[in-house]
Amino acid sequence: MPTQLVKIVLLILFSTQLHAENLGQVSTKFRVLGPNDKIIIEAFDDPAVPGVTCYLSRAKTGGVGGAMGIAEDTSDASIACRQTGPVNLSSDILNLSRNGEEVFKQRTSILFKTMQVVRFYDAKRHTLVYMTYSDKLVDGSPKNSITAVPLYNPSQTPLQP
Repeated sequence: MPTQLVKIVLLILFSTQLHAENLGQVSTKFRVLGPNDKIIIEAFDDPAVPGVTCYLSRAKTGGVGGAMGIAEDTSDASIACRQTGPVNLSSDILNLSRNGEEVFKQRTSILFKTMQVVRFYDAKRHTLVYMTYSDKLVDGSPKNSITAVPLYNPSQTPLQP
């Protein structure tokens, strides 16, 4: 049984995830030992919707724990997604359920806390809605941020769930 637990923990720690491109950062708190606390700005392209790029700003804890990768980042994050190229949607590549579809996930502590981005489709308004939030194995955070990408393509009819 203990070896299974070790395998699960290693899988969580070293699983491949979509990584965002680091665009820049600003310091928010000076730390005598280790790096300063920061706000990091990152970008990633929606893997299922070419032509949509999301920009995240999120808190990154510094100090000795941050340098060693064991500090827990706060749940503060903001998101803005934009159409950066032509978008062609099809119902076979998008999850149209009301629970949305995870498009990005990043660990924000050594174990059990992640920041996620989930995509929803608003068929009535032909718009993609992205939400970022943080969760934890036991207690998540209600802090969240959303953004919407209206799809202006007169030749495409809205998808139906």
